[in-house]
Amino acid sequence: MPKMKGADLITEYLIASKMPYVFGICGHGNVGMLDSLYQARDRIKLVSPRHEQVAAHMADAYFRVRHEAVATLTSCGPGSCNIVMPLACAITDSSAILAITSNVPTSQFNRSPFQEVNAHYQADFPNIIRPVVKRSWQPTRVDMLPLALRQATTTMLSGRPGPVNVDVPFNVYQEEGDVEVPKPAPKFGTQRSGASPEEIAACVDLIQKASRPVIFIGHGVTLSEASRELTEFARSQQIPVISSPNGMGCLDMTDPLSLGFIGRNGAYPANEAGRHADLVIAIGARFDDRSASSWMSGYSWNFPHTRLIHVDVDHAEIGRNYPPDIGILADAKAFLEQLLSELERRRIDGAPRLQPWHAAIAGWRAEWQDFIRPGFETHATPIRPERIVADCRAVLPDDAVISLDSGIHHNWFMQFWEARRPQSMLNTWGYSGMGFGPSSILGAKLAAPERPCVAICGDGGFTMVPHVLCTAVEYDIPVVWVVWNNFSWAAIRDLQYAYFDGREIGTAFTKGPNREPYNPDFAAWARAAGVDGHTVTRSQDFAGVLEQAVASGRPALIDVHVDADVRPPGTGAWALPPLKPFSDTVHIYPSPALFGVLRTILLVPLSQSVCCAGATVKVGVGSTCTVRLIDAPLQPPATGVIW
Repeated sequence: MPKMKGADLITEYLIASKMPYVFGICGHGNVGMLDSLYQARDRIKLVSPRHEQVAAHMADAYFRVRHEAVATLTSCGPGSCNIVMPLACAITDSSAILAITSNVPTSQFNRSPFQEVNAHYQADFPNIIRPVVKRSWQPTRVDMLPLALRQATTTMLSGRPGPVNVDVPFNVYQEEGDVEVPKPAPKFGTQRSGASPEEIAACVDLIQKASRPVIFIGHGVTLSEASRELTEFARSQQIPVISSPNGMGCLDMTDPLSLGFIGRNGAYPANEAGRHADLVIAIGARFDDRSASSWMSGYSWNFPHTRLIHVDVDHAEIGRNYPPDIGILADAKAFLEQLLSELERRRIDGAPRLQPWHAAIAGWRAEWQDFIRPGFETHATPIRPERIVADCRAVLPDDAVISLDSGIHHNWFMQFWEARRPQSMLNTWGYSGMGFGPSSILGAKLAAPERPCVAICGDGGFTMVPHVLCTAVEYDIPVVWVVWNNFSWAAIRDLQYAYFDGREIGTAFTKGPNREPYNPDFAAWARAAGVDGHTVTRSQDFAGVLEQAVASGRPALIDVHVDADVRPPGTGAWALPPLKPFSDTVHIYPSPALFGVLRTILLVPLSQSVCCAGATVKVGVGSTCTVRLIDAPLQPPATGVIW
């Protein structure tokens, strides 16, 4: 067996695992590893952004776009601590990352050397990172590395994917051992679990009996690459599809069966279908609070009155929030293949049986279109948010990748974006970390260099990681950032308005005694970094500037001034218990065609009433308030409104 340094073993394993990149930042703790990467620089490339957070977000996006994992490399102490937040984003969104962290030399364990954490245990970084990875390994000898690397990558890619950590002491990089490069882990998606024949038969029995079924898909369908099987199943049975953001595009969202997202900022037809359904077939979806209206019955879903088939590769998600009638531990693609086979065997056609259901959905869809159309057709300064979504969809090709940060802009894209393909809409959904959008797009472009890659990010989120501009220039990564500039943390500002009597503090970006709106000149900032910079204040100009930026083949930033006082319609609900909106009056703004029908005074639960396009007001248990129908323009007042 040849003698190898630990760093060389790690490098050769990454190359054997077909990882073309390491996203990492130097430090004294990993200099030995850096030299090995230098020696292999013609076979694996180190990309070094200006912050470890960006490195992990880049690796996260690389996996989401290609379903192939890459590694991050960080030094001991604060450098590795900087990846905790992006790893939390990755584990909650089931994204695989091999996080190689560094630690102090084993000979100095428990002696409090520079950057050791040892209050409870020596060299204790694995306990810092443990909650945000599937598992952490700390090999303290070179001969421990082969097993640790093989187990780590196998764990990372098996079952529900997620980040893992290998924490390497400084000396292990440089010491030698009689070791061989271990065999790479099986490729992601090559090992799939399926349902039993009895479970499949029971599912088909429920589907055959249902008169109002819907399919609810999540990231599990995307990860399983089950778009073809999902589309075939939905079309053969004519069952409408509701999607979580990380499942968007698995069914082309221009397909008549696509209802869009569900929940607080979901599409109205999706929420209406979800709460009226008599059967929900959930595949690779979690029923989190934002896609389940905080689990309040009758707003987005209506369990247990609605029957539920819940399929997931992770046993912990089945029944976490809603006990299923049939719970199946299976891979989404394998399950759908089995389901299609059984439906074909029985020759079941759902189309004739579901015609009344499709008629009801067509009515909700028409109401929704009538309601939202004016916002999409209006040109204004500052720009209405709908125009940004519409122009991005008009300009970007179907295979473009967009990444979205946390913020009010994400609500608009969840509600109105029409993804045409899977793995094309990257969201920080589970942990919602700011900085994901502008950082991850760099990794997305490296994963798909032939596809346009555009980040839509808030002004607040972008200012957390502005150094992404430097990385794009240094490594010639031609991405486009659209900075949604509304001079505020608008989503949190609106929560303050709604819950605290219209008061606001700490959410507006202002300067001077008169609190004039303030932000840096983002376009000038970009140009200073060597990136093309544009400022757009008129909605008529945005599409042309975006088209130019994408076509340029250079990194570009577009500073878009967006109206902060136009809010996304709330067609579901989202609770922040025990808070309730301050106003006793909830104003509902129905579409003009429905105003006469709804001119009445109703009693509904405080903080739980929702309106859009004359939607039925949901009544449940709780304190009450007066609901008044207002014959007025569609744009509601800024405060005291559930919209």
